[in-house]
Amino acid sequence: MNRSDLINAIKKEATLTKIESEKIVNEFFGAITQTLANNERVEIRGFGSFTVNEYKPYAGRNPKTGVKIDVPSKKLPFFKVGKELKHRADQV
Repeated sequence: MNRSDLINAIKKEATLTKIESEKIVNEFFGAITQTLANNERVEIRGFGSFTVNEYKPYAGRNPKTGVKIDVPSKKLPFFKVGKELKHRADQV
């Protein structure tokens, strides 16, 4: 399912217009994005949680040339699946 499919599913299930459904989806993802940008945690019970993990710098290697490179520290979003979703996915 992609963003478009999600908008259409909400439109159909909630009997909303496509514009209203699109606004809901955009607001939802915008809120999650903004919260993660503020380095805060997002938890949706039964679904999972989103956090930002910080990774330390390290010495890496270019796989093509073998040249050593320094990889700077970085922050990346991380999703941890919730217990209920994990169980439901396992049942399928």
